[in-house]
Amino acid sequence: MSNDLEPLSPQEAVDLYVAHRELEVSAKTLQNHEYRLNAFVEWCNEVGIDNLNDLSGRDLHRYRVWRQKDVNVVTLRGQLATLRVFLEFCASIDAVEPGMRERVKLPDVDRADEARDVMLDEDRSRMLLSYLERYSRASRSHVIVAILWHTGIRLGGLRAIDLDDYEPDEQCVWLRHRPESETPLKNQGPAERPLALDDYYTDVIDEYIRFHRHDVVDEYGREPLVTSDRGRLSSGQIRSEVYRLTQPCLYKDCPHDRDPDDCEARVYGHYSECPSSLSPHTIRRGSITYQLREDIPEEIVSDRCDVSSDILERHYDRRTDREKMEQRRDFITDL
Repeated sequence: MSNDLEPLSPQEAVDLYVAHRELEVSAKTLQNHEYRLNAFVEWCNEVGIDNLNDLSGRDLHRYRVWRQKDVNVVTLRGQLATLRVFLEFCASIDAVEPGMRERVKLPDVDRADEARDVMLDEDRSRMLLSYLERYSRASRSHVIVAILWHTGIRLGGLRAIDLDDYEPDEQCVWLRHRPESETPLKNQGPAERPLALDDYYTDVIDEYIRFHRHDVVDEYGREPLVTSDRGRLSSGQIRSEVYRLTQPCLYKDCPHDRDPDDCEARVYGHYSECPSSLSPHTIRRGSITYQLREDIPEEIVSDRCDVSSDILERHYDRRTDREKMEQRRDFITDL
């Protein structure tokens, strides 16, 4: 241990780190960091490390071995990456020796493991949207799925949209970062942008506003676009609705040989228990892949969906190598 270090407990260090990052990252990202570091604090308490000055490279290896028993390799890599950033901060406030972050060895992750392949594909999205068009046109459910699929935005982006952010004459909707009233965008101010809508989706939103939207305001006096009778939908409410709507038995026979009338997954609070239900992020992944398959240039998809080219390729683009080759062929046949 260096004589220049100042005693600091693991929990106090995490509290200081969270306060330090509060203005730099979104509330959701900060929550994720705190969750990941809580496991490290738990381990420190378990093995009796109450002063980070005593932390060694061997301790960090022991923590990795302890943690890998409970999580998969992708999750482990993410948690250790956060730990490295945390230790860099700790070194800056003289809580650990400089260079301690380099002693955290990240596991190698196969690209196939790192990028989940689950997504709402084009065929399934068409069946779902056709069902909603026929039986629930312009309902809140229809608007949720339509906007997520057509724009490829994140759940938080959908939740952040206000009525005034929608411009029907211009056929677009604005995403705006408003952390002070609890609707931040993941990438904050730089993620603010207008999103073009085509005729069909504009008509659906117009009808929803006219016939089905609850005329309410949230606790900050803002008028949300997607509402309940009490105000702006929470992230959990949107996620639950997507789990319900992506259950295949909504628009075709159950692929799991269950009776929908008796299936527990059809009960509120249990929608995610259906083996085939999907999260909002799978709609984003499917939308991005569909846009790329439709020959929309990667730069446009990147800007529209607020995702870097590297992350686009690693986590969202589910085209096969052969599909990419055939699309390139279309561009070079006339050369």
